[in-house]
Amino acid sequence: MRGIKAVFRDEHIESPALLDSPESIDALIDALMAGPPTHNTAQLFSLDRPLLPSGYPDHLLVVGVDKDAEIGMLSLLDDGNFVPRGSVDRGVVLYHLLGHPREFMAGSEISIDLIRQSLKEFLSSGGKRSTCIEWQEERFA
Repeated sequence: MRGIKAVFRDEHIESPALLDSPESIDALIDALMAGPPTHNTAQLFSLDRPLLPSGYPDHLLVVGVDKDAEIGMLSLLDDGNFVPRGSVDRGVVLYHLLGHPREFMAGSEISIDLIRQSLKEFLSSGGKRSTCIEWQEERFA
Protein backbone atom coordinates (compact mmCIF):
# COMPACT_ATOMS: atom_id res chain seq x y z
CA MET A 1 0.00 0.00 0.00
CA ARG A 2 1.50 3.31 -1.14
CA GLY A 3 -1.23 5.53 0.31
CA ILE A 4 -3.14 8.64 -0.72
CA LYS A 5 -2.01 12.08 -1.87
CA ALA A 6 -4.04 14.85 -0.26
CA VAL A 7 -4.38 18.53 -1.12
CA PHE A 8 -6.19 20.64 1.48
CA ARG A 9 -3.87 23.52 2.36
CA ASP A 10 -1.99 25.98 0.14
CA GLU A 11 1.35 24.24 0.84
CA HIS A 12 -0.07 20.97 -0.52
CA ILE A 13 -0.46 22.37 -4.04
CA GLU A 14 3.26 21.82 -4.66
CA SER A 15 3.80 19.09 -2.07
CA PRO A 16 0.67 17.01 -1.31
CA ALA A 17 0.30 15.44 2.12
CA LEU A 18 0.71 11.66 2.28
CA LEU A 19 -1.99 9.64 4.04
CA ASP A 20 -0.69 6.13 4.68
CA SER A 21 -2.42 4.94 7.85
CA PRO A 22 -5.81 5.08 9.57
CA GLU A 23 -4.28 7.61 11.96
CA SER A 24 -3.32 9.90 9.08
CA ILE A 25 -6.93 9.75 7.82
CA ASP A 26 -8.11 10.81 11.29
CA ALA A 27 -5.51 13.61 11.29
CA LEU A 28 -6.82 14.86 7.92
CA ILE A 29 -10.42 14.96 9.13
CA ASP A 30 -9.35 16.62 12.38
CA ALA A 31 -7.38 19.25 10.42
CA LEU A 32 -10.37 19.97 8.18
CA MET A 33 -12.64 20.23 11.24
CA ALA A 34 -10.21 22.64 12.94
CA GLY A 35 -9.65 24.81 9.88
CA PRO A 36 -11.62 27.77 8.59
CA PRO A 37 -14.87 27.19 6.66
CA THR A 38 -13.12 28.34 3.48
CA HIS A 39 -10.71 25.37 3.75
CA ASN A 40 -13.02 22.51 4.77
CA THR A 41 -12.41 20.26 1.75
CA ALA A 42 -9.59 18.05 0.47
CA GLN A 43 -8.83 16.42 -2.87
CA LEU A 44 -7.50 12.86 -2.60
CA PHE A 45 -5.77 10.58 -5.10
CA SER A 46 -4.86 6.96 -4.37
CA LEU A 47 -1.23 6.19 -5.18
CA ASP A 48 -2.25 2.53 -5.55
CA ARG A 49 -4.39 3.07 -8.66
CA PRO A 50 -2.83 3.20 -12.12
CA LEU A 51 -2.30 6.49 -13.87
CA LEU A 52 -3.88 7.30 -17.21
CA PRO A 53 -1.57 7.36 -20.28
CA SER A 54 -1.48 11.15 -19.79
CA GLY A 55 0.18 10.63 -16.40
CA TYR A 56 -2.83 11.93 -14.47
CA PRO A 57 -4.82 9.90 -11.91
CA ASP A 58 -7.85 7.99 -13.20
CA HIS A 59 -9.96 9.26 -10.29
CA LEU A 60 -10.57 12.07 -7.82
CA LEU A 61 -12.03 11.71 -4.34
CA VAL A 62 -13.20 14.91 -2.65
CA VAL A 63 -14.00 15.03 1.06
CA GLY A 64 -15.56 17.96 2.89
CA VAL A 65 -16.59 18.49 6.49
CA ASP A 66 -19.01 20.82 8.21
CA LYS A 67 -17.68 21.07 11.76
CA ASP A 68 -20.75 22.90 13.08
CA ALA A 69 -23.24 20.32 11.79
CA GLU A 70 -20.80 17.41 12.37
CA ILE A 71 -21.51 15.99 8.92
CA GLY A 72 -19.55 15.75 5.71
CA MET A 73 -19.49 15.11 2.02
CA LEU A 74 -17.72 12.73 -0.35
CA SER A 75 -17.56 12.85 -4.13
CA LEU A 76 -15.79 10.20 -6.19
CA LEU A 77 -15.07 10.74 -9.85
CA ASP A 78 -13.93 7.50 -11.48
CA ASP A 79 -16.26 5.68 -13.89
CA GLY A 80 -18.92 8.28 -13.09
CA ASN A 81 -19.42 11.01 -10.51
CA PHE A 82 -20.73 9.51 -7.28
CA VAL A 83 -21.81 10.88 -3.90
CA PRO A 84 -23.23 9.10 -0.85
CA ARG A 85 -26.93 8.51 -0.47
CA GLY A 86 -26.97 10.68 2.62
CA SER A 87 -28.92 10.63 5.81
CA VAL A 88 -29.15 14.43 5.91
CA ASP A 89 -30.86 16.70 3.39
CA ARG A 90 -30.10 20.41 3.79
CA GLY A 91 -30.61 21.12 0.11
CA VAL A 92 -27.66 21.88 -2.16
CA VAL A 93 -24.66 22.57 0.08
CA LEU A 94 -21.36 24.39 -0.37
CA TYR A 95 -17.94 23.20 0.72
CA HIS A 96 -14.68 25.03 0.01
CA LEU A 97 -11.32 23.81 -1.29
CA LEU A 98 -8.59 26.39 -0.73
CA GLY A 99 -11.23 29.11 -0.67
CA HIS A 100 -13.01 27.97 -3.84
CA PRO A 101 -16.66 26.92 -3.38
CA ARG A 102 -18.07 23.70 -4.76
CA GLU A 103 -21.77 22.77 -4.63
CA PHE A 104 -22.83 19.23 -3.76
CA MET A 105 -26.10 17.52 -4.47
CA ALA A 106 -28.88 17.77 -1.91
CA GLY A 107 -29.32 14.73 0.31
CA SER A 108 -25.75 13.49 0.02
CA GLU A 109 -24.19 14.46 3.35
CA ILE A 110 -23.28 11.77 5.88
CA SER A 111 -21.91 11.59 9.42
CA ILE A 112 -18.27 12.37 10.14
CA ASP A 113 -17.89 8.81 11.48
CA LEU A 114 -18.97 7.43 8.08
CA ILE A 115 -16.61 9.86 6.33
CA ARG A 116 -13.72 8.51 8.42
CA GLN A 117 -14.74 4.90 7.82
CA SER A 118 -15.12 5.43 4.08
CA LEU A 119 -11.71 7.12 3.72
CA LYS A 120 -10.00 4.38 5.72
CA GLU A 121 -11.60 1.79 3.43
CA PHE A 122 -10.49 3.80 0.36
CA LEU A 123 -6.95 3.71 1.75
CA SER A 124 -6.89 0.01 2.70
CA SER A 125 -8.52 -1.14 -0.56
CA GLY A 126 -6.01 0.60 -2.79
CA GLY A 127 -8.38 3.32 -3.92
CA LYS A 128 -11.58 1.39 -4.52
CA ARG A 129 -15.01 2.88 -3.88
CA SER A 130 -15.88 2.16 -0.25
CA THR A 131 -18.67 -0.29 0.55
CA CYS A 132 -19.56 1.13 3.98
CA ILE A 133 -21.83 3.72 2.35
CA GLU A 134 -24.40 3.58 -0.42
CA TRP A 135 -23.30 5.58 -3.49
CA GLN A 136 -25.51 7.34 -6.03
CA GLU A 137 -24.76 9.18 -9.23
CA GLU A 138 -24.41 12.90 -8.54
CA ARG A 139 -26.94 15.01 -10.39
CA PHE A 140 -28.26 18.53 -10.16
CA ALA A 141 -31.79 19.70 -10.96
